[in-house]
Amino acid sequence: MPVPDRPVRRLYIHVPFCSHKCHYCDFYSIVDTLDRQRAFTDRLIEELTALAPWSAGGSLCSVFVGGGTPTLLRTELWGELLAAIDRLFDLSTIRAGLGEFTVECNPESATEELFQTLVAGGVDRLSVGAQSFNSRHLHTLERRHDPVNVARALTLARQCGIKRTSIDLIYAVPGQTVDDWAADLGEALSLGVGHVSCYNLTYEPNTAMTKRLGRGDFDPIDEQTEIDMHTLAVATLGGAGLRRYEVSNFARPGQESDHNLGYWRQEQWLAAGPSASAHVAGHRWKNVPRLGDYLKIDDGGFAAIIDHEPPDAPRLLRERVMTGLRLTEGIEASPILEEVRTLGDAAAALSMERLAGVYVARGLMRAGDRWALTDGGFLLADGIAAEFMALIPEST
Repeated sequence: MPVPDRPVRRLYIHVPFCSHKCHYCDFYSIVDTLDRQRAFTDRLIEELTALAPWSAGGSLCSVFVGGGTPTLLRTELWGELLAAIDRLFDLSTIRAGLGEFTVECNPESATEELFQTLVAGGVDRLSVGAQSFNSRHLHTLERRHDPVNVARALTLARQCGIKRTSIDLIYAVPGQTVDDWAADLGEALSLGVGHVSCYNLTYEPNTAMTKRLGRGDFDPIDEQTEIDMHTLAVATLGGAGLRRYEVSNFARPGQESDHNLGYWRQEQWLAAGPSASAHVAGHRWKNVPRLGDYLKIDDGGFAAIIDHEPPDAPRLLRERVMTGLRLTEGIEASPILEEVRTLGDAAAALSMERLAGVYVARGLMRAGDRWALTDGGFLLADGIAAEFMALIPEST
């Protein structure tokens, strides 16, 4: 197992349960007909117990519980899980208001009892999966919730003491118009959230949505309409005071998702639960994405893993470039170029500098000491990142 050279201060937990599998979703989730919530919670606490020493000596600055639908976990089990996290990890930074503890929420599973339990356990941020406020588009996505329950969940959360709230939206849904998207953005802003994530619909392999597309059940939104929707989100949210800080994420000052910034800045994080992915001491791995295996395979408390990637300087550098260019702040150029030279390829470093100059001249990247994309550049972010990454040499 990797040995971190400093305490790991971020923790991700994956709760796989869902009441229904949305057709666009490629995250690991299950409709659990065997009622394994108790077994899952007990096993999760065992895994957290094994992971806790890697955080010893440091206070967690962020916890993020995703899924699946974490709010489907029964309230009494949430109480046990939160008590275990508080016992095993130092939450003083979060409880002092200097960190964050986020839980993803489906509007249909929001209850006062649950939110009171979350707040007592240190949760201070709620991310609500709205996706759309248009029932027709929710039906297309096979997303089963009543749009009015988004406002109800947010109101209830605030009444219970959860001060920071975020909404997820999806655009480029088949049949969606730019006016429909404008209405969704307006509705999200009317709810007073401090953070909005806007994701364009992607057709991931092996999802029901992609299979329906292949059958010709619907036509995808054309590229120009996607661009128009993206541009509208930047203008609408920016005009309301929510600054874009990442390709798909917008926040009022101080309301950014610190946990996700830790991912994009390539910091370390622990991960627990089936399919959860971790990054510690340059190692990356993913827990086995099957609840049955997660429950029965116990390696001293640790979960069985797949896709382990040991430290590799070129890979880590490519990842820094890929995720750094997703951020509005960009990435500092000099350390990247120096590492490329250290890998023994001064010519590659020069080519990267020239490539940056080309993108600045084309208005896709801002001039300066950081490689940072403009609004136009963000429309091509994946391709631009790929060009930079392709220039990074392998280890000699």
